[in-house]
Amino acid sequence: MRFDSERTPGFKLFLTVVVGLVLTIPLFSVWLLVYDRQTQSEEAARSITAGWGGPQAMSGPVLVIPYRATATETVVENGKSVTRSNQVTRELTLAPEAIQLSTDLKSDLRKRSIYEVVVYDARTSGKARFAFPPDLFRTGVQPDQMDLTRAELRFGLSDPRGLGANPSVTVGGKPLRLQPGGGSNGGHGFFAWVDATGILSQPIAVDFAYDFRGNAALSLAPQAGDTRWTVHSIWPSPSFGGDFLPADRHVGAKGFDATYRIGNLALGRSLVSTADVGASASPPAPSRDADVALAMAASGGLQTAQISLIRPVDLYSQVNRATKYGFLFIGFTFLALLMFDVIGGVRVSAVEYLLMGAALVLFFVLVLAFAEVIGFTPAYILASAAIAGLNTAYSAAVLGSWRRAAFIGGLLVGLYAVLYILLSLEAFSLLIGSLLLFAALAGVMYATRRIDWGGRRTEPEAA
Repeated sequence: MRFDSERTPGFKLFLTVVVGLVLTIPLFSVWLLVYDRQTQSEEAARSITAGWGGPQAMSGPVLVIPYRATATETVVENGKSVTRSNQVTRELTLAPEAIQLSTDLKSDLRKRSIYEVVVYDARTSGKARFAFPPDLFRTGVQPDQMDLTRAELRFGLSDPRGLGANPSVTVGGKPLRLQPGGGSNGGHGFFAWVDATGILSQPIAVDFAYDFRGNAALSLAPQAGDTRWTVHSIWPSPSFGGDFLPADRHVGAKGFDATYRIGNLALGRSLVSTADVGASASPPAPSRDADVALAMAASGGLQTAQISLIRPVDLYSQVNRATKYGFLFIGFTFLALLMFDVIGGVRVSAVEYLLMGAALVLFFVLVLAFAEVIGFTPAYILASAAIAGLNTAYSAAVLGSWRRAAFIGGLLVGLYAVLYILLSLEAFSLLIGSLLLFAALAGVMYATRRIDWGGRRTEPEAA
């Protein structure tokens, strides 16, 4: 009598579970491999876009006017409190009453080796109207305190490396000479000195146009009383985020159009603010990550409307999600082998379980390797066909029958098809996976309802 035949069905189930747990180690290593390759992809993207421009965040224009103010301080001299008054220079920041912006995004894919990144050239033009509000006196600043001849018109851009060569800004039809930086507050972007004396009698009209380059995402920090921003692009897969969504949008295979309409009541801030020189909120600092750029904008007190140019298929996220279903592949395949062992009388050793399980783990490595070269769907089909064929041929030898092996092959093909559906229908993946597990459990319970898991299977002795 063979020792294998003396094992109880319960012991064989325990042995199968142990082998499955051992395979979690290489399965976890595959997950780490996916993470490592994704990190390399991000590093390659940063290398491709170096010097091009990161995810861009626009703000402004705003009119900043220096004014004289009296500051008091109390100090202790010779044991007595002394109050002193000093003349200081502060800044009044005036946001436009209304602004109309139009941005045209020309997107492109930059590639190096097997890595790709989305970049864009943006053309932004617009008109802004500045005027003092009737209740300016509530700020505590009088017109005679202001030095309107030293006003600054500031435009914010998070990564000015991507700024084009010839920005154009005119006030009342007169072009202004532009300077780098954010003016006296040291922010990012560009500014111009302007004589704003005329704002006391009538609004100031500002026309501007500038080009810049960026990648992955574009956001706007609205500050005006009424902001209208229209965006057009040929990129077919935008993602709208940030603090504001477009009032109207149209997305199609040939690109998208989006229109934003934002008022300062929604922003929760006044058109007029005062601060010490250099303390004005600056636009976000340069960042390679769209989410980081958005977070930095929010941390600076700037709410944003953001548009991300996403890739239709993120192969690393899909392979990562597929790897999480690796336990199902191992579990279903091992269950089928166990049923042949316990019910069909075909002995399957632990080594054979281990080898077939290793092939199932290798599937995810093949998907990752092929997907970086030929795309996710072709890689998935190629890898699933290779592993299903390999395990079918091996199980024919293990089970001693091509008919039984065909069952294993059909099971694997069905599992790979179901997994692809789960990856495609993300919203229903939990539901489909739960129903699949329920059906499998019900089938196993029915097939093993008469098995004595603690009894031993014996074979007649040879005469």
